[in-house]
Amino acid sequence: MKAYGRIRDLREDNDKTQKEIAALLNMQLTVYQRYERGEREIPLWAAIKLADHYGVSLDYLVGRE
Repeated sequence: MKAYGRIRDLREDNDKTQKEIAALLNMQLTVYQRYERGEREIPLWAAIKLADHYGVSLDYLVGRE
């Protein structure tokens, strides 16, 4: 599974909107939406922040486990 699928699933499982997660990451909504669609690679700092927020490992977030 690709990381973009995991970030969407984690967001939905936690009843968060794309707008809420974009605000958490201090970025524009359209940028975050591109990450979820797999149109842009998630920068390491954002992946770390998302993994911490959801309480998962980076390996899980990027589909390595």
